[in-house]
Amino acid sequence: MPESSPDSTTHPAIRRVLEAAARKGVSLDIRTFEQSTHTAAEAAAAVGADLGQIVKSLVFVAPSDDGGLEPILCLVSGRNRVDLARLAAVTGEPDIRRATAKEANDLTGFVIGGIPPFGHPKPIRVIMDPDLGRYPVVWAAAGTPSAVFPVPPASLRLLANAVVAPITEETRPADEGLTSRPPTTQNASA
Repeated sequence: MPESSPDSTTHPAIRRVLEAAARKGVSLDIRTFEQSTHTAAEAAAAVGADLGQIVKSLVFVAPSDDGGLEPILCLVSGRNRVDLARLAAVTGEPDIRRATAKEANDLTGFVIGGIPPFGHPKPIRVIMDPDLGRYPVVWAAAGTPSAVFPVPPASLRLLANAVVAPITEETRPADEGLTSRPPTTQNASA
């Protein structure tokens, strides 16, 4: 694993993440790198972890009652992609969509690639991919595109005040029966 750079707590965005964790009694081990950890693959390579252990912090938005946008942060395993229909069903927001880079920055106070699961200027609704719970430790962004921290998934859920729900496209064993049905007589003859 490449060495992380020293003095990782001086950046204001990283300090906000550390302070948010400290308010909940948790001390984080922030690791900063010379190379980017902007993508899940880059982060996995930097920390020597499985791609599935990387927490992608993806911002979605839905119309709010005041005419603005309500941010919804999805914490997703690096191997998975959000299924917009599932996310809409879980959140009860039929008009949900992916935030633009500017919207994500305006709503969270962090740039894409460095958006942490918590430490935002205002409370944000957070939905967590259950697949993150498959690992003893996952790695999440710490406020900048080159800073990450390790955390057990249960601690991540508590720190982010996240609701765990199935929001990804990944086929799970329980879903296989739904997607691998034998063809019906009508389909078989077509």
